[in-house]
Amino acid sequence: MKKVKKEKKDGSELSWFITIFVLAFVLSIIFSFISTAAIGKLPLLPAILVLILVVFTGIAFDIIGVAVTVGKESDFNAMAAKKIPGAKTSLNMIKNSAKVSNVCADVVGDVAGVLSGAISALIATKMYPSIGFDVQFIISAMVASITIGGKAIGKGIAQRNSTKIVGFVGKVLKIFNKEK
Repeated sequence: MKKVKKEKKDGSELSWFITIFVLAFVLSIIFSFISTAAIGKLPLLPAILVLILVVFTGIAFDIIGVAVTVGKESDFNAMAAKKIPGAKTSLNMIKNSAKVSNVCADVVGDVAGVLSGAISALIATKMYPSIGFDVQFIISAMVASITIGGKAIGKGIAQRNSTKIVGFVGKVLKIFNKEK
């Protein structure tokens, strides 16, 4: 009996790996293509604004991933019993925290990281003629530092405010997913 459960679990993990692999691959291709094509045509300032948006999107999704991981089912059971909007969605997120965290922190967060690297390289090529030296290393280091620092601060925020964060995300997702 235990072997059957283990085989089922292994199959489920393999299925999840394939799903998440394909999702990450497709999102990376789509966003890399769109950003490269779009950023190449944008003037410098809008390109920098897109870069900032991508970096903060990665940080925000990392915060959500951590908040879901440390969130407590009991908080959302009580809210769901009181029929608070988004509570059931939040509870489902907590019950599936490993997968939600994987999608938020790893897929979205890592795709945002790759994307911000590509965008920063494109921005550096736009700046090169006016500055006169290759600033790619400085821009890449700044983007990496902001991303890593933002995620470090975000983890603490997520741990202290997990119920509020997961509750907010649950309310937002409720708009797209009709709770029963």
